[in-house]
Amino acid sequence: MNVYDPPISGLAGTFLSPGLGWALGALCVGMAIVGQVVTWRRRAEAGLPLPSRGAMAARLAVVVVLVPAIVGLLNADRGVPLALLMLLGFVIGFDLVLRRTRFGRYVFAVGGNAVATRRAGIRVDAIRVAVFTLCGALAAAGGILATSRLLAVNQSSGGGDVLLNAIAAAVIGGTSLFGGRGTVWSALTGALLIGSISNGMDLLALPSSVKFMVTGAALLAAVTIDALARSGRQPAGRS
Repeated sequence: MNVYDPPISGLAGTFLSPGLGWALGALCVGMAIVGQVVTWRRRAEAGLPLPSRGAMAARLAVVVVLVPAIVGLLNADRGVPLALLMLLGFVIGFDLVLRRTRFGRYVFAVGGNAVATRRAGIRVDAIRVAVFTLCGALAAAGGILATSRLLAVNQSSGGGDVLLNAIAAAVIGGTSLFGGRGTVWSALTGALLIGSISNGMDLLALPSSVKFMVTGAALLAAVTIDALARSGRQPAGRS
């Protein structure tokens, strides 16, 4: 079924003007600098170990170089896409939720050890319901963006290797299938890696069966490494 609704069809087809793109790039750089300063000050006030100035300078240098390069590259084409801003908004928002809020700490606690979390007085079932609700909402948002990109939707939309790629992206990025470990930015890195592999196989015109096997092999390797690392971190005598 073709989609003609302007609010939906315009999501993937809207691009910012060059001036607005550079302004947003400058805002991102400024927010990164302010964030590093605030983090340094809060850790100093709390008496926590401070990161080295060299490491902070390296992270800021990456942002200062990477953001203008991306904005310039996008402006050379059609401009910064609205869909990219939405993606960054989701990533930054959920990263703040996981790292800066009580709910985020509860999520990691439930994933790490649900029994201990329940004994600590945390409502484990409520946290799980909230997490699955957020997953469903994000899946709906992804479906809307996919519809906007294709300008069509049918009963088979979202099938194929979408679920496999989503799981592989998170696991390859460092998210543990056993729970309790992972970050939003690492999941984004895994998604970029999986997308690059999938795009390369499409350029090589490989059949779908080969694409499934390659993605599955990458997922299996990531899960195996995660399982070995997890067993190495467990104290002796614990199962």
